[in-house]
Amino acid sequence: MTIPEANIRNAYVLAAERYAALGVDTEKAITQLEKISISLHCWQGDDVGGFENPGGELSGGIAATGNYPGKARTADELRKDLDLVYSLLPGSHRLNLHAIYLEADHKVERNEIEPRHFSVWKDWAKANNHGVDFNPTCFSHPMSADGFTLSHRDEGVRKFWVEHCIACRKIAEYFGKELGTPAVTNIWIPDGYKDCPADRKGPRELLLDSLDEILSEKIARKYNLDAVEPKLFGIGSESYVVGSMEFYLSYALSRKILLTLDTGHFHPTESIADKIPALLLFFDDLLLHVSRGVRWDSDHVVTFNDDLQAVAQEVVRNDALERIRIGLDYFDASINRVAAWTIGTRNTLRALLMALLEPREVLQQYEIEGDFSSRLALQEELKSMPFSAVWDYYCMKEQVPVGMDYMDIIKDYEKRELSQRK
Repeated sequence: MTIPEANIRNAYVLAAERYAALGVDTEKAITQLEKISISLHCWQGDDVGGFENPGGELSGGIAATGNYPGKARTADELRKDLDLVYSLLPGSHRLNLHAIYLEADHKVERNEIEPRHFSVWKDWAKANNHGVDFNPTCFSHPMSADGFTLSHRDEGVRKFWVEHCIACRKIAEYFGKELGTPAVTNIWIPDGYKDCPADRKGPRELLLDSLDEILSEKIARKYNLDAVEPKLFGIGSESYVVGSMEFYLSYALSRKILLTLDTGHFHPTESIADKIPALLLFFDDLLLHVSRGVRWDSDHVVTFNDDLQAVAQEVVRNDALERIRIGLDYFDASINRVAAWTIGTRNTLRALLMALLEPREVLQQYEIEGDFSSRLALQEELKSMPFSAVWDYYCMKEQVPVGMDYMDIIKDYEKRELSQRK
């Protein structure tokens, strides 16, 4: 049921008074949130299929589960779905694009992709004021069938993937120049062993050489930012991952590029929140992929849980909103894909708002004074503060649906559009 605007405004006024009593300016928090752009992952809309080989099977540690009807079959359908999602989100946001989402009238090998194969994406992004980030696709390909790419022992295979990543950096540079905002080129590879290897160092030496070759040509940071993404384990690499946290942390720091933290790439009981302030002491910028791991390697729709809130708190507490680029990374084919996008993005924005409404100075002062009792008491009181009233007001102000109203729009779209896709 739609909430009357007068009720939303009245609730906001009361909430603002409650927060003001704690020294928090809700209008300032909203203004800060307005400036945050989340990079939406294109692969939620079509189960990471891409348009290089429609109908091709996934491989290389990637698995989208479920067969909910209505997935995008073409780039035009995917953009149409994304247009709806963006219309349901407050603020202005980006797109995170994988290399397999090229558009061409003939088969193009991955090491031969060029900016012209993404010109329609560029035109669409420019028309809708979206920045674009980019990713090499080092999986679901015959050259990655045995689970290795940039660290492959075969020089020819390594060369293919090096050329692919070089091509991707050029495409990212193209997006950066055309759209006036730097694209982040994020490299993730599936390389690893299902069982315990005899040589853990050798593949990493090969990966080191491959990465150095990929990054050998300098690209202006105003157009492209390079990033590498570690993982603890994955499907088919349960015992050993070449691109581990220790490897990529050292590599990114020594090469002065971004390190990516994916919330679904660590131990199921491990929070990445504490890693953020530690890494910010040494990195100018970080890339954050917001996902939700369940039990083991998985990418579930982001929910408003403690892990998400803890990550948002550390981003805000460390004044890192301009130093941490935030993207989403999950793919759920068991529910309406447009809903999955919308729910996860709104939850991420909601968590950031909750963090922005925290009386940080008061909490830190209690800590400095050693008054840990008051610190704990205030932390607990904040959990029941009326931040949702501020969120509803922000959505209304941005002229996007409040509460569950967005689901009515999505269900109507499903009847008109998604249900027609066979």
